Amino acid sequence: MSPLRVVFAGTPDFAASSLAAVLDSEHEVVAVYTQPDRPAGRGRKLTPSPVKQLAQGHGLPVYQPASLKDADAQAELAALNADVMVVVAYGLLLPQAVLDTPRLGCINVHASLLPRWRGAAPIQRAIEAGDSASGVTIMQMDAGLDTGAMLYEVRTPITSRTTGGDLHDRLAIQGANALVNVLDQLDSDSLEATPQPEEGVTYAAKLSKAEAELDFTQSAEQLARKIRAFNPWPVAWCTLGNDRLRLLMASVE
Repeated sequence: MSPLRVVFAGTPDFAASSLAAVLDSEHEVVAVYTQPDRPAGRGRKLTPSPVKQLAQGHGLPVYQPASLKDADAQAELAALNADVMVVVAYGLLLPQAVLDTPRLGCINVHASLLPRWRGAAPIQRAIEAGDSASGVTIMQMDAGLDTGAMLYEVRTPITSRTTGGDLHDRLAIQGANALVNVLDQLDSDSLEATPQPEEGVTYAAKLSKAEAELDFTQSAEQLARKIRAFNPWPVAWCTLGNDRLRLLMASVE
């Protein structure tokens, strides 16, 4: 195995787990891309993403472009001379020019068993829908939304006690380990890219606070799944008299 020059692009805690794994590997992280700092907390103070905080702790150069569509941002990326760009919950679409820049292209760590649950909230939607399993797919990125050929997959069960937070944390670790495994093999002929099946495609819409209110015309099973899926965010709720109740765990009797 020859070490790769890696550009890492990601933003939340889920992505930070993968960055930490690559930093502990034989590969060299030459730069990190992440979303611009956002206001957070009661003071609405500009706060760096978990990925930026980890990158700065390791003295890595950090880039935070609002878009990767302009020529200057693309030239900046090309100058890094990376073998591969790793993308994990970055939050920006990559134009074709960016996908074509690294020698080995761009690979993505996605928290679902593709082609099921393409899109923004695959972890929570899998629990909400009653799926019996979830997992991580590492794919070779193309211009579509989570449509690239699959390089590697790991699976994990979803039980009647699995919450969104539980599954997030489990997949963050499994995805990080799978990513390093793929990077170790990426520059050889041992990995086979498999096109995604055309059947079984579903989309995981972004979560919103508006959908967290429970609708008691739904079945007990649907309500229990939603409560578990929306823990820790946006947290399912209902009213009882004048009180608002936040529900974190539920099972069907």
